[in-house]
Amino acid sequence: MKRIGPKLKRLLPAIQKNILLKNYTTLKIGGPAKYFYVAKTKNELIKAILTAKKFKLPFFILGGGSNLLVSDKGFNGMVIKCQISNVKCQTSRLYAEAGAPLFLLVNQSTKQSLSGLEWAAGIPGTVGGAIRGNAGAFDGSMADVIKKVEVLDKKDLKIRKLNQKDCKFSYRDSVFKKNKDLVILSAESRLKKGNKREIQKKMKEYLSYRKKTQPLNFSSAGSIFQNQKFHPHTKIWCGKQIKNQKLLKEFPRLKEFNTKGLVPAAYLIEKCGLKGKRMGGVKISEKHANFIINLGKGQAKDVIKLINLVKKKVKKKFGVELEEEIQRLGF
Repeated sequence: MKRIGPKLKRLLPAIQKNILLKNYTTLKIGGPAKYFYVAKTKNELIKAILTAKKFKLPFFILGGGSNLLVSDKGFNGMVIKCQISNVKCQTSRLYAEAGAPLFLLVNQSTKQSLSGLEWAAGIPGTVGGAIRGNAGAFDGSMADVIKKVEVLDKKDLKIRKLNQKDCKFSYRDSVFKKNKDLVILSAESRLKKGNKREIQKKMKEYLSYRKKTQPLNFSSAGSIFQNQKFHPHTKIWCGKQIKNQKLLKEFPRLKEFNTKGLVPAAYLIEKCGLKGKRMGGVKISEKHANFIINLGKGQAKDVIKLINLVKKKVKKKFGVELEEEIQRLGF
């Protein structure tokens, strides 16, 4: 890899070496990327991908750096920081490039009195990342608003447009998680005309709730684990309903969660007595048990230790296999 540095520089003059990734993640943890390139246009993004493929370099598309845990050793390849961020609105449609911060869509929709993205107020990250993980909150999600997604297929290097059905959205999941060859370039959202005051009021309520319940004054990756989501009245199961009668008696709220079809991971972690549990420079937040916060000098190895501890304790107590919501890089 040492020999290809000058050749990379000729093709991508702005490429950098050994850039610390902790400065580009919301958790503020992570070692250096061997190569680091900021793509500010769609053509630059595509060129960077083609260049990485040409030199058979492993590469990673980096958005806002939320829901991401980077190894202390960093990433021995090329990190392409996606900063393509154009956003435009036409009637009830919002067009956004993958690197656009999610808050830009929220702000634009509010200005145009468009309803459907209120739930996204206060969520960090980019449009591309939100689509990939089908981000959501307060009973809303990207699946509710996305109509088309423009992608680059790394296999044949062709640009395609996928409709909502092609995206195969499910709880915190999409085709983009399963098919690593699909790189999100842009998306079209369709919203509904609403009352601006009502939209702003709802957003204010959601922001206030986040402030009260989440450790926003600490660096974190957001929710570490997926909630235990299932559908009691269908044959589509995304999780496991808790039926242990002893547990239902000991923790009455489980009955309520079972009825709703969702058991919060934070509840399970809290009932295992893990709030405030610390490993090195990171700990499980006392404010929200599904958040691991960086106390200033946190390391990825300590985050992994906490994740493994949580999985073990929750499995032992509730019989539930928690699934991570975060993405790992460099492990």
